[in-house]
Amino acid sequence: MVIYLQQWNIRPEKATEYPKWSQGALKRLLGVPGVVEFRAYRMVAGEREVSVTYQFKDLAAWASWRAHDDVNAVWEESRAYLDDMRVELWGPSPIVPDPLKP
Repeated sequence: MVIYLQQWNIRPEKATEYPKWSQGALKRLLGVPGVVEFRAYRMVAGEREVSVTYQFKDLAAWASWRAHDDVNAVWEESRAYLDDMRVELWGPSPIVPDPLKP
């Protein structure tokens, strides 16, 4: 599995427009083949900080998804709504490759 982590801040002046835009953007992003799971998080003590994770079967699936025209179009549009975007690409740990449950 590969995890694509994105974090950003919502621009204060776009806070009222962001929910509608993000719902449409998410539909487009998840409409592109390759995503196994998507999760979104908001900072408990904040209003504008967002983290999301996309899970992919492997690096090839992520690369194909990331190269898709619809994905690139959403990221171009996102510049109007988001500040301080950070991305990371994570793979399985060689020590603990599978989830552990107590």
